Amino acid sequence: MTRVYAYPCSVATALSAYSIRLRARIRNRPGVLGGLATAIGAAGGSLMRIDMVATDGATVTRDLVVYCPSESHAADVEAAAGQAEGIEVLEVEDRTFALHRRGKISVEPKTVLADRDDLAMAYTPGVARVCSAIAGDPSLVHRYTMKANTVAVVTDGTAVLGLGDIGPDAALPVMEGKAVLFKAFGGVDAVPVCLRVSNADELVDTVRRLEPMFGGINLEDIAAPRCFEVEARLDEAMSIPVLHDDQHGTAVVALAALRNSLRVVGKRMEDLRIVISGAGAAGVAIARILLSAGAHDVVAVDRKGALHQGRDGLDDSKRWLAEEANRAGRRGTLREVLAGSDVFIGVSAPGLLTREDLETMADAAVVFALANPVPEILPEEAEGVVAVMATGRSDYPNQINNVLCFPGIFRGALDAGATRITENMKLAAADAIAAAVPVEQVSPALVVPSVFHPEVAPTVAARVGEAAVADGVVRSAAR
Repeated sequence: MTRVYAYPCSVATALSAYSIRLRARIRNRPGVLGGLATAIGAAGGSLMRIDMVATDGATVTRDLVVYCPSESHAADVEAAAGQAEGIEVLEVEDRTFALHRRGKISVEPKTVLADRDDLAMAYTPGVARVCSAIAGDPSLVHRYTMKANTVAVVTDGTAVLGLGDIGPDAALPVMEGKAVLFKAFGGVDAVPVCLRVSNADELVDTVRRLEPMFGGINLEDIAAPRCFEVEARLDEAMSIPVLHDDQHGTAVVALAALRNSLRVVGKRMEDLRIVISGAGAAGVAIARILLSAGAHDVVAVDRKGALHQGRDGLDDSKRWLAEEANRAGRRGTLREVLAGSDVFIGVSAPGLLTREDLETMADAAVVFALANPVPEILPEEAEGVVAVMATGRSDYPNQINNVLCFPGIFRGALDAGATRITENMKLAAADAIAAAVPVEQVSPALVVPSVFHPEVAPTVAARVGEAAVADGVVRSAAR
């Protein structure tokens, strides 16, 4: 008999990402403000805050912050407010665009220049002494420059979020956002580097030339299969850590979530049948880390079905998935290989699965539907069928978000003086993230910690640093 599981989920939610600030002059009579609130709700908005700006007695000018489920709902809210009785809309501001105005990061000095003595040490003539020391011992650059705590967030803009190949200029807001996350969660200074390049050779050559400046390279939003070649070549050529976060960040957090999910369902990693939908960067990395963690039966599926030995038209990364992951040689469509499986991990496209598909999975199934912003199947459709459900969204339980991973990984790598990121360092990060949820608190709705959990990044950093030392990939001088 199929067991029925229940866990909290929500309907389409009004989010800050689609919020507006609406400034309105409101007739100062009973019921007018209430009528405006009713109109906003009817248009799909959620009224989050009301502030008074000014009053002349007859009217009150107020700022209203309204969360909306989408851009179209935001437009509907604006129109509805303008039609409400006794309301004059003075200004409407998209709060997300306002947050991005003139960028989200800046450079601030760490040293106060209060007098000539400070200036003489920070710049000439004192700085020449430090330059000479580094010239004599290049390893000192990691101790006496910003390189010790600075990561480049590098992209060519070919696979940005769900937007695709939008180019390096349009990718810059995402890279700025990544830099903000590095600083906020890991205390790591990060600099966006958006490159206008036409092939892997240009990308690799340009990033290699940046090595004197940075202590680590975070590759971001680079399309597959180019991303595999670029990461491998840079990892080989550079003496600083290189990580393609779209691959390994997703994989690390997915493994952490799966480890705790297995506590919920009472299964072992080595006994699982796992199906991964999506054979791009994230799919390949997830398969690799699951095999490293002890899984034996992992089938990756692309648009043409299961990747298996002998299938025509496979590139190098997909051939590896066919040969090393799908050891049982399973074939068929996604729905066919999903039947009887214990775990589904989707890093592909929205709406691929139905409730009926999930009902064919093994008892106590685990589903990670990570396509964003619309997952392979919504939690509402899976409720009562699967034991654990996770998405990449913040409005559902169990958000599998890379921010749980990359700030701590680079924090630990920089502090340890690591020269590269090893598989053991990634596994250590996954274990640290999983352990951030106390065993007694693990439940179907809590298999990964909140991205705002204050101990996640420090714990990940400590475990990653220990793994780097154990693997012998650290510079002794940097410690």
